[in-house]
Amino acid sequence: MEYQGHSKDQMHSPNHSDRSTWLVFPLFAAACAVVAVILLLSSGLGSRVHLWHFRTGFALIKAAGYIGLGCALLALVSGLISIRKRHAKGILLSLLALLLALAAFGIPLYWKTQAQAYPRIHDISTDLQHPPAFVAISSARHAGVRYPGAAVAAMQQKAYPDLKTVVLPYPQVEAYKVALLATRDMGWDIVAELPAEGKIEATDTTKWFGFKDDIVIRIQPAGNRSLLDVRSVSREGISDVGTNAKRIRAYLSKVVPGEVKP
Repeated sequence: MEYQGHSKDQMHSPNHSDRSTWLVFPLFAAACAVVAVILLLSSGLGSRVHLWHFRTGFALIKAAGYIGLGCALLALVSGLISIRKRHAKGILLSLLALLLALAAFGIPLYWKTQAQAYPRIHDISTDLQHPPAFVAISSARHAGVRYPGAAVAAMQQKAYPDLKTVVLPYPQVEAYKVALLATRDMGWDIVAELPAEGKIEATDTTKWFGFKDDIVIRIQPAGNRSLLDVRSVSREGISDVGTNAKRIRAYLSKVVPGEVKP
């Protein structure tokens, strides 16, 4: 009788082996989600430290998105199973996997949506008729920095109509000092200071992929006033996803706080 009673207790006790088996599913979902996040985070870091080409980094972002989507679906299934089994650990793991997977999928999707909203250009200038020319940086880049032409100018005009030559209310010498101070405040690497020519050349490095973008600033006299133009050009890629336009706006806001008037 004592043996039979012991067997009855075993029948009503949790099946630890079964519960451990069902825990494999949410654990696998969580592991896949972690892999997706690691791919996403390493995509830009690896490119920045020259472990691989930036196009490989883009491929990693794409892979992270697909894996993230698959993991999100897997986490939903494992979560539903864990809820039905009343498996608390499985529920928590599935929730963690879902959150990580959604991040790995959602961030690349957001970037792709943003990229499609911008024109496929990467050379932006406040003067479309006579863009400021690079001198020092053009020599360093060997191939030079040629302006793409009227087609790009038309796309820029449509996408960023606010970017125009800025009139500064002081002579060129004073305007140059203000422009140089703003350049330093931006944290760019100044390549050349050419006050006699009214030019400043600099390079900025993007935070995620470490792309090098070049900037030239030109100050021209206009009586007792000055004309300020800025040009920002990416070294890599076709579309800059609006980076150069944002950079120019940020710079102009330092030179002319408040409203920037053409």
